Amino acid sequence: MTTVTVFVLLGLSNNPQVQALLFVLFLAIYLLTLLGNLLMVLVISTDSHLHTPMYFFLRHLSFLDAFYSSIIVPKLLENLLSKEKTISFLECFTQISLVIFSGATEACLLSVMAYDRFQAVCHPLLYVVVMNRRVCAGLVGSSWAIGIGTGLINTLLLAQQHFCGPNIIRSFACELPPVLLLTCSNPCTSIASILTTMSVLGLGTLVLLLGSYSCIITTALRINSATGRNKIFSTCSSHFLMVTIFYTSGVLRYMIPASGSALEQVLSMQYSVITPLLNPLIYSLKNQEVKVALGRMLARKSRLPL
Repeated sequence: MTTVTVFVLLGLSNNPQVQALLFVLFLAIYLLTLLGNLLMVLVISTDSHLHTPMYFFLRHLSFLDAFYSSIIVPKLLENLLSKEKTISFLECFTQISLVIFSGATEACLLSVMAYDRFQAVCHPLLYVVVMNRRVCAGLVGSSWAIGIGTGLINTLLLAQQHFCGPNIIRSFACELPPVLLLTCSNPCTSIASILTTMSVLGLGTLVLLLGSYSCIITTALRINSATGRNKIFSTCSSHFLMVTIFYTSGVLRYMIPASGSALEQVLSMQYSVITPLLNPLIYSLKNQEVKVALGRMLARKSRLPL
C-alpha cells in the first residue's frame, strides 16, 4: 500500500556557497576517516606484536567505523552537489538498516572490548586461556550477527508502514526517527521495536561496560605500585573515551524527539560522521603500542627498494 517512491532529504543548507564549503569539509573528514581506520586495520594485521585479543577487536571496530562512515557520507556529498536531493524508497530503507546494524554491532564490540580488558586486568593468569582465539572469534561473530538481526528486524517492521506523503525528511540522511514522522499508519510496532532494541541491547551492553570498568577500577586501586595503576589506566583510557563518545552521542540522538531541529542535526553529525573519525585518532595518539607499530611499518616501507 506504500505510495511514496522517493524521499527528499532537506540536508544542511540551501545556500550554494555554504554547500560548496560543506562539501569540501565533509570530503576531507570522510577521507581522513577512511585513512585512519583502514591504516589501523593494516597496522594491526601486519604487526605480529599487535596480534592480541584487544587489537583483534580493535581491528574489527576500525573496519566497522570505515564502513559506517561510508553509509552516510557519500550520499551526503552527492546531495550537497545535487539540486534534487532525493533518495529512493529502497535506498533509504537500506541506509536505515545499515545504520542500525552498524550502531548495534559497535555497541556489542565496545562491550566485548571492555570484557577483554576486565579479564586482562582482573584475571591476568587466566587471560590467555579465557580469551583464546576461538572465544575471540565467537565474540566478534556474535556481535556482527546481533547487529545484522537488529538492523533487519527494525527495518522490516518499518517497511510495513504506509507512507502516503509528505516525503520530506528533515535530516541529511535516512534515519529511523525522522522517517517515522512520515508514516500515515500507526507506528506503534516500529516504536516498540526500537525501544525494545535500545532497552535490551543498549542497556545490556552498558551494564556490561559499567560492570567491567567497575571491576577494573577496583582492581587498579588495590595495586600499591603507582606504575602498575598508571599502566592499567593508560591501557583502558582510550577505550573508555571511545565508549563515552559513542554512548553520549548515540543516547542523545535517539532520546531527543525527532523534529529536524539544529540540535538534532548536530547530534546526528556527531554520531554518524565525527565519531568514526575520532576513534582511530584516540587510539593512535593515546596508545603507545600502536604508535610504535606504525613506526615499524613506516620503517619497513622506507627500506624497500625503489
